[in-house]
Order: sequence, then structure tokens, then C-alpha cells
Amino acid sequence: MRDVTDESFERDVLQAEGPVIVDFWAPWCGPCKAIEPALEEIAGDSERVELVRIDIDANPRTADRYGVLSIPTVTLFEGGEARATVYGARPKKHFVKSFGAYL
Repeated sequence: MRDVTDESFERDVLQAEGPVIVDFWAPWCGPCKAIEPALEEIAGDSERVELVRIDIDANPRTADRYGVLSIPTVTLFEGGEARATVYGARPKKHFVKSFGAYL
């Protein structure tokens, strides 16, 4: 999983060729760490989607721009737009159901 920043978000996510799953997280967040393997598995199973993460403590502008009030928040972007969001630690099948059309 690649890290993005406030400075690279536009280029790495909004201008990306295909869909990008963004994991809004923080190093101190246990549930964020718990969902990482499921997200990595989903990205690994799909040839279309890329997976990145952004530390909301180090990059508050992007989190604020997208209204991230709690973590984990996982949003799928495509074509520069947020298309689907999952809030909280959920099982893999929940992410697949929410993002399935873009995978």
C-alpha cells in the first residue's frame, strides 16, 4: 500500500487513470490496522484498482476536504470523484460489496 499526502493527493488519486481506494487512517488507530489486510487483498485481486493510504494526522487538509470525521474511512475515487465510502472497520465482503462495480 502506497502512502499519499496532501501535496500528492490530486496527482495520485484525483488524476489517476483508474479507480483508487483511499484508506484514511492514523498510526494509532487499531481498527485501521485491522482492515489493512482485507484492503490489500481486494487491491491484489483487482487489475483495475489501486490502493493508497493517507495519514489524517499528517495530512489534515485532505481529510477535512472529504469530511473524514472518524477512522477508518475508506473511499473509492474514480475520475476525480468520490464514488463510494465505507466507514469503520468492516469485513472484506462489505468492502467488496460497496466497491464491486469499480473493481
